[in-house]
Amino acid sequence: MSEPIDWLPDGTPYSPRFGDRYHSENGGLEQASGVFLHGCGLPGAWAGQRQWRILETGFGFGLNFLVTWAAWRADPQRCGLLHFVSTEAWPVGLHDLRRAHAAHPHLADVARELHQQWWGLLAGVHRLRFDGGRVLLTLCVGDTQALLRQQGPTVDSVYLDGFSPQRNPDIWDTHTLKAVARCCRRGTRLATWTIARAVRDTLAQCGFEVQRVPGVPPKRDNLHAVYNPHWEPRTARGAAPVEVPAMPGRCIVIGGGMAGAACAASLARRGWQVQVLDSAASPAAGASGLPAGVFAPHISPDDSVLSRLSRSGVRTTLQQAGWLLDEGVDWSACGVLEHRVDGSAGLPAAWAAGSAGAQWSIPAPAETLAAAGLPPGTAASWHPRAGWMRPARLVEALLSQPGIQWRGNCAVAQLRPVTPASRQGDPTGACGDNGWQALDAQGMVLAEASHVVIAAGAGSSLLLGHRWALAPVRGQLSWGLHDSKAPALGLAPFPVNGHGNLVPVFPAPTAAIGSQHASAGPTLAWVMGSTFERGVDALPPSPADQRAAHAASLDKLRTLLPQAATSLGGVLDAAVQTPAGGEIPHARAARSWAAVRCTSPDRLPIVGPVDAQALPGLWACTAMGSRGLTLALLCGELLAARLHGEPLPLETRLAQALGSERM
Repeated sequence: MSEPIDWLPDGTPYSPRFGDRYHSENGGLEQASGVFLHGCGLPGAWAGQRQWRILETGFGFGLNFLVTWAAWRADPQRCGLLHFVSTEAWPVGLHDLRRAHAAHPHLADVARELHQQWWGLLAGVHRLRFDGGRVLLTLCVGDTQALLRQQGPTVDSVYLDGFSPQRNPDIWDTHTLKAVARCCRRGTRLATWTIARAVRDTLAQCGFEVQRVPGVPPKRDNLHAVYNPHWEPRTARGAAPVEVPAMPGRCIVIGGGMAGAACAASLARRGWQVQVLDSAASPAAGASGLPAGVFAPHISPDDSVLSRLSRSGVRTTLQQAGWLLDEGVDWSACGVLEHRVDGSAGLPAAWAAGSAGAQWSIPAPAETLAAAGLPPGTAASWHPRAGWMRPARLVEALLSQPGIQWRGNCAVAQLRPVTPASRQGDPTGACGDNGWQALDAQGMVLAEASHVVIAAGAGSSLLLGHRWALAPVRGQLSWGLHDSKAPALGLAPFPVNGHGNLVPVFPAPTAAIGSQHASAGPTLAWVMGSTFERGVDALPPSPADQRAAHAASLDKLRTLLPQAATSLGGVLDAAVQTPAGGEIPHARAARSWAAVRCTSPDRLPIVGPVDAQALPGLWACTAMGSRGLTLALLCGELLAARLHGEPLPLETRLAQALGSERM
């Protein structure tokens, strides 16, 4: 449940837990602007900077964030990327958040955007993205000291906030302030409203030069501090980059699917000039070219690593799809029903009705089961924040971002490091003294840059010199067009997963309709899949393999959704394979689609440097397996954060679970 709030007669929110106001009786805006923003020398300090990172202890109602974001928006000299990392042990509910923000109409635009993402805030780390990903709020839900020690972000400014030291001593104690200090670089500025002697003394012991300054009413004095210890500070553990944080330059991304496009877009937002090389003529020609797929959180009673990763991934996918795609045409966050065909509940016991967990997944309501043709009491979960997507459309949208150049028909056969010695006689180059060249099969240079990201899916292993145990996995699915006179008859109005998955209705790709059928009217399609053929990389599948895949789809569908199996069984039973270059016999014939995916031994993606010491500048983002729609965009953001020494977009232990170092 959300944190209970009382409202005082003057409209100030009050915490019964701590017996204190959330801000002074003069209002929170003056404190946010005068104490914190200006107290840290902002907006002047971020002028012209590539990025600026702010840490706040105690998000509360988010006024400090909203005021800072509004100041960033209004500043023509603003930094390229604004990171705002905030801790909060007890998040307030959306209703109270809206009530508090209603008192500040000039912040209505930014407040509304925050409200739209204020959901599902379970304990852990949540990345909320605004202004096309240039304003990044990392909300750390839980104990401040523990989270700062775990995450260890490096920051440029600190808003030291929270209830009074008398009411909430833990957030001001020595251990917490030491954790704050470990997140600072030399020169980090800190501001706070309290001048309590114990706080001043502890900050000084932690390496801050502390100064009392005239206060913002009703306080007579406030506190400013600069981190400038007499010793050499230790590097924060959590987000320590594996290389010296990179400056934006030129980067080659190998692979034009979801992983490659995600990395390219995340790097381009940070100022990189990115060339995306792919052997195919057009983007999303491999495993990312499926007609449509499902993105949804994974659930488990113990809330496993994969479950937590998937929630971060779904949130990222929802955010970026919302910026880039046309809902209802390219994607839809319509919700997904998960039929637990093994009869297990799946959900953590703590996810009671009304909890943050229930905003992610709940036991499927009876009316939802009925809509899918399943009987009451069926073991199933409903994921309201999930949906379907046409991944090729997302890949195209990502690659169209400024700073990205697509280069098809560029098959990279080899990567060659460039050093000052190898550059003798060739003083010009896109990567300076050190970097990488991408070569074709004839040894010709296709591109050159300081950094390379291998995101080639099943083709990654060759470029990596087979140093990691990556396995090819062929996936086949069945799909077809609906009859325009009775579209989706007998099918659920939302995707269903749990034993394979079915997207019952989505707009068919124009190219798939064919000129001979375009005038007939069917424009909606269905897709069912997929097989998981480990160790198989043959494409295209043989006619026998395609027939077997159709049979497997029908068999899964009979278990997953018996009613849908009745509706689609005819076209699957009578599936006709179309020879290369042949005509599709009739518009509603079931069709085959196949591609080869790539998986790691633990079936999690791999993100990070290939070998930071021996091969500087060479990175990888690969092995998405069958979870590219859920995890690829998150992996692109994680790669960019690690490369730049930014605050991580997810919990450190989850980042480590994806890290290339585990290989």
